[in-house]
Amino acid sequence: MFKEVVPLAAAHIEGPPEEPRLRDRADPALLVCTEANEGMNQFVLRKLVGRDVTNDIAPLILDTYANTASAGSIIAFHEHHGDMVPGDVGVICSFGAGYSVGSVVVRRL
Repeated sequence: MFKEVVPLAAAHIEGPPEEPRLRDRADPALLVCTEANEGMNQFVLRKLVGRDVTNDIAPLILDTYANTASAGSIIAFHEHHGDMVPGDVGVICSFGAGYSVGSVVVRRL
C-alpha cells in the first residue's frame, strides 16, 4: 500500500497540471495528513515541499489521540490552525486503506 497510496496522495494534493492546487507553493503554513502512519505522512509531505517538515508545520496528534483514521487530519487542523495569518495556505489530507484519498487546500482570510 505504501508504494501506491503515498504517491497517489501527493499527486492528489498537487492537483492536475491544468488546475494547480499546491504547485508553486513551497512553504505552506500548515500541512495536516491522516495520522495512521507518521512515515507515510512524512513521505507525502517531503514529496510536496521537497524537504523534511517539522511539527510546527505538520503537527501530529498520534501521541494524544492515537489512530483516529481519516479524522486525524481534521482534528490536527482544528487544534493547530490558530497560528495561520491572513493569506497563509494550509492542506488537509486523508488517505489510506481502500486506496482512498481526499484533500483540500485552504487559505486563511
